[in-house]
Amino acid sequence: MEHDHGWREVEPDGETRWPMAAAVVVAMGVTISLPSDLRLGGPWVLPVISGLLLVALLAGDPGRISRRTTELRVASVALITVLSVGAMWSTFRLVVDILDAGPTTDSATELLQASACVWLGTVIACALLYFELDCGGAAARAERMPRSPDLAFPQQLNPGVGPDGWRPHFVDYLYLGLTNATAFSPTDVMPLARWAKMVMSFQAVTSLVITGLVVARAVNVLR
Repeated sequence: MEHDHGWREVEPDGETRWPMAAAVVVAMGVTISLPSDLRLGGPWVLPVISGLLLVALLAGDPGRISRRTTELRVASVALITVLSVGAMWSTFRLVVDILDAGPTTDSATELLQASACVWLGTVIACALLYFELDCGGAAARAERMPRSPDLAFPQQLNPGVGPDGWRPHFVDYLYLGLTNATAFSPTDVMPLARWAKMVMSFQAVTSLVITGLVVARAVNVLR
């Protein structure tokens, strides 16, 4: 049933969890591949914690994301917090390493590989944040899309361009994280909630700092 402002009730048919789980596994691999001075803790600390939380989510709500329980919500928020803290720490250490001409920045190849891992980790962490916080999370979105979303996708701003009952899935949030990190600003997805504006601003500034400092340091190393 369609209402004003592009809001629609949708059937409680949750999206599959596997794209989100695959992104978490990639983030775990990125953490393991980081140089030791850019990693928070040992090579397996954050990946093991993330893996256990992911297994708990898959066991508690396998297949499609449709259950809304306090335990699942806590596990999901904890998982994203672990990945976000790890990404922020790696970004901070990379910036310090570049400014202090640390060992990771002595080689252009190592610098580019490390910075690519850090940048990818921030993209995935932010995509998971958008995915978990927008409209109360995937399970809440499957049950009911609100009249005023936190993040407005083109299909919500102009319902005529999307199918009836359209709602964003993880791939849409991953696309948002990628485009925001490369354009340093919103593209086709508009942040409406204050938290969304803050996270997107932080991601854009972080991506800009990483790109600018890495390019400048790589030029100096190659001279």
